[in-house]
Amino acid sequence: MTNLHDDNAPILVASHLSRQVDYHGEHLTILKDASLSLARGQSLAIVGASGSGKSTLLALLAGLDRASGGEVTLFGAPLSTLDEDARAALRLSRVGFVFQNFQLLPQLTALENVLLPLELAGHAGAEAAARAMLARVGLAHRLGHYPRHLSGGEQQRVALARAFVGEPALLFADEPTGSLDTASGHEVGDLLFGMNREAGTALVLVTHDMKLAARCEQVLRIEDGVLGGAGA
Repeated sequence: MTNLHDDNAPILVASHLSRQVDYHGEHLTILKDASLSLARGQSLAIVGASGSGKSTLLALLAGLDRASGGEVTLFGAPLSTLDEDARAALRLSRVGFVFQNFQLLPQLTALENVLLPLELAGHAGAEAAARAMLARVGLAHRLGHYPRHLSGGEQQRVALARAFVGEPALLFADEPTGSLDTASGHEVGDLLFGMNREAGTALVLVTHDMKLAARCEQVLRIEDGVLGGAGA
């Protein structure tokens, strides 16, 4: 098992990952023999065209989907040995997520969306922490607004606040600027990397935006399910 007290030890390791699915009687390979590792505080971008396998790889790395072959070790725990409840508990305690479509709960206000993971984790002082994080992303004046009353950029800033409020050791960001206009995308990108730097969080960024990817320490390209070397 990985020694989590060693700052140089990888917190995320993927070994020979593959993913196959059956579609209308046809056996399709979405991901082929992908391997990577990420140490505490490091940033990694995975780039590639739509349909190349980027989001599939991220889902496997985060334990949101099961690999057909290979292994993901997250914080020293091989995900294949954990059931769904254990994987969910691991994500809740140590992992943050930002998605292209925000994935805010529409029936909750901005404050309630950010509060939710803290309340699920039994976090003391949850409301104060959520308010402070929303202020950090410039939304102290939007606490009571529902997602439908927020712009796309504002919704993604709420999602960033939700992702960072639990002080995760690892953040997965799947096309975080993909559905935003250019100005909002730059703003969200700056916030993402600024908050990540402040928190010392490891980052796995999936994107087709090479300018955003270039802000990471390492860039890998995926094409037709094959993960290669530097893709910049």
